[in-house]
Amino acid sequence: MPKVFTSETQKTGEIGENIAVKFLVKQSFSILERNYTKKWGEIDIIAKKDKKLYFVEVKSVSRPDLENVTRETLDQYHPEDNMHPWKLKRLSRTIQTYLLSKNLDDIEWQVDLLVVFLDLKGKKARIKVVSDIIL
Repeated sequence: MPKVFTSETQKTGEIGENIAVKFLVKQSFSILERNYTKKWGEIDIIAKKDKKLYFVEVKSVSRPDLENVTRETLDQYHPEDNMHPWKLKRLSRTIQTYLLSKNLDDIEWQVDLLVVFLDLKGKKARIKVVSDIIL
């Protein structure tokens, strides 16, 4: 049963995840799973490219003035700073659970963060990629 998103924040997050999936597919990733959930954590997107697994956390930010956002402005926002130690620990445990459940103990993998800046009224988005986050 698909998730039901009720708050504006959840709806923004869902839109951001959908855009992130389209972005990854355009970059030749295969999407294996979305919203892999265990009681101790969730992985937004699990993707594969060139025999490597990517566990992708998506952060979505609504910005009404996206047309005026520069690369410098995007670089000033650091959502990776919101990846607190307890969040990383939960993410690590969820990743290990996934790898064990799929019998993938010998595959190369990494954690990436995709930040999706959304202009909902203008129906535009920009993506910032933070690659290979250390757990």
